[in-house]
Amino acid sequence: MRRRPATATFAALTALAALAAFATGCGSDDDNQPDPLRGQQWGLDALKMQDAWSVSKGEDTVIAVVDTGVDPDHPDLKGRLVDGYDFVDNDDEPKDLNGHGTHVSGIAAAHTDNGIGVAGGAPGPKIMPVRVLGADGSGADANIAKGIVWAADHGAHVINLSLGESGLMARLLKGGILNQAITHANGKGAVVVAAAGNDSTALQPYKIDTPVLVVNAADRTGLPASFTNFGAQNAVTAPGVDILSTLPTYTTKETLKNLSGYGKLSGTSMASPYVSAVAALLHHQGLDPAAIMQTIRDTAANPQQIVKLGLGNVDAAAAVKVAKDK
Repeated sequence: MRRRPATATFAALTALAALAAFATGCGSDDDNQPDPLRGQQWGLDALKMQDAWSVSKGEDTVIAVVDTGVDPDHPDLKGRLVDGYDFVDNDDEPKDLNGHGTHVSGIAAAHTDNGIGVAGGAPGPKIMPVRVLGADGSGADANIAKGIVWAADHGAHVINLSLGESGLMARLLKGGILNQAITHANGKGAVVVAAAGNDSTALQPYKIDTPVLVVNAADRTGLPASFTNFGAQNAVTAPGVDILSTLPTYTTKETLKNLSGYGKLSGTSMASPYVSAVAALLHHQGLDPAAIMQTIRDTAANPQQIVKLGLGNVDAAAAVKVAKDK
């Protein structure tokens, strides 16, 4: 079975915005310099991330991005990476030859308030790049399962799976061997967060008893994105339309017409790392995997009971407040 990134569309930033991203020069998270593209990151505002950061920034947390790898020299990611692994080439250099994994990594934990580019969903965590998808964006379940297990065994506290499979086989297998890998990771103390997929259909992507937090996508209004899958048990929803983040600074599938290092993608692939960032904030507050997932679910808001939103839109500020009060 082959899986692909759960990404719907791509849109490059204007040359002016891209230039602004690099014009500020180098910095660090301690510089307290505003990120020049922060104003275009509507998802952070929808999630109330900035309010959550006053309680927790997710320090001492490692988010494994099991994906296409990462641009190791990106100015908004360099210094945020821990050692990873490449299950495509079987080496310890998981360089992103597609672009998707770099985008997902930036959403989760790009450098924040360093005067460069964008802000990450959580300012404190490190990113562990685990490459399981090739340059074309596809990969086998066996490699993905290995990547999940490897990440958990090497100290990941949160594991992000921005990938999915559509069609009849997805319905029949419901995650296949990934269920065992996710269960193993949970037993090691890692929270697994997974994209719902982009086929606009009702789908239970994993077995009911698999300890995984599935994420649907919402648009700027908080309504379900047109492409989002739905129907997974206890799924939550996060921003997934026109999400600005990091992209490789060299040519890949996602950067053929844009080498600025930044761009917008849409998909449940983008929603999932936002929730991984919230999970990192809660991990830093001392919650175990079960409590992290339950807190995110309990504080999600769906007042109109819209089916495609699952339990509702994630509220990072509410989640960290509940964790603080426990």
